[in-house]
Amino acid sequence: MTLYGVFHGEDLSGLKDAIKESNILWLIPAVPLVLFFIAGESIVIWHMLDCYGIYVKERLCFLFSAVGFFFSCVTPSATGGQPMQIYFMKKEDIPVPIATVILLVVTITYKFVLVVVGIGLWLFAGGFLEEYVAEARWVFYLGILLNVGCVILMCVVVFHPSFAKKTLILGAKLLERIHILKHKEERLDKIERSMNHYHEAAEFMSSHWGMIARVFVITVVQRFAMFAVTYFVYRAFSLNSMNFFEVMFLQAVISVSVDMLPLPGGMGISEGLFMVIFKKVFGEALLIPGLILSRGLGYYSELFLSAIFTLVAVVVFQVREHKKSKVNKKSGLRYALMLMAVHRMDYEGYNDRIL
Repeated sequence: MTLYGVFHGEDLSGLKDAIKESNILWLIPAVPLVLFFIAGESIVIWHMLDCYGIYVKERLCFLFSAVGFFFSCVTPSATGGQPMQIYFMKKEDIPVPIATVILLVVTITYKFVLVVVGIGLWLFAGGFLEEYVAEARWVFYLGILLNVGCVILMCVVVFHPSFAKKTLILGAKLLERIHILKHKEERLDKIERSMNHYHEAAEFMSSHWGMIARVFVITVVQRFAMFAVTYFVYRAFSLNSMNFFEVMFLQAVISVSVDMLPLPGGMGISEGLFMVIFKKVFGEALLIPGLILSRGLGYYSELFLSAIFTLVAVVVFQVREHKKSKVNKKSGLRYALMLMAVHRMDYEGYNDRIL
């Protein structure tokens, strides 16, 4: 449906030939970039777990990251990723509050990088944006506004949990009064627990500024690795009038624009923005082939790879749970045999005393 909506009415006669004529050697680096994009978050998770004194193997952190990206890709506004990450982290005996704090810090940092990129382009590359983004600038500005609002809201929730708690309770009561929500006493307890988690995130961030700085740097590199995919697609068509940073920043404009939209992976909007923003870059003949390869490598390969590693995660954690249950059973059996032996010794000693 997305492809039909974007390509409806377009001349696709030369599409196959254009893609076949692209230089595959320029496309090969795109896959490692996507893998690094997934791995970047796993590096952050591993370092932050280490700060809590929790040692988890790097490959398991990579699986946590892959699970998050897969469910983020298939749910609106990426809402499904973190709950599933917490679910799998809990299987590795990582406490839910700690997992929640870590993923909250990851989210704040991730959004903050987009805010910095968006505002930086707006302030220092106005002419560049006017040339390539003029027709879609309102979407870009809306994206900046939504991301800034999200970061501010999350920081308020994290650093002022009492204010956030009062606001949430007031909002919940208002929604109950106008009959949008049913009255539930346990809702207030849930809000209380959530605020405690956010307060823990604030304490962690305030006492680990060095770690937060490293997380920010890793996240910047991670984001720009994904932005760079489009440049390699651009060069695959033997185009070279624009440099690496220009193409990468145009792709960043799309990411900033669609990140907060309630669509899985910004589907439909991302493709439409690409055709507007990159029209001068790829030209009429190569615009759609460029879109297919860029979106295919940048989003659908991420979806495909993260789906594979999510299946791996399901198998790995099932096997680990099975091994744990076997160990627990053996431990229980040993304990039972030990108790039987102790009772037998006591019984024999009692008989000896009688005799």
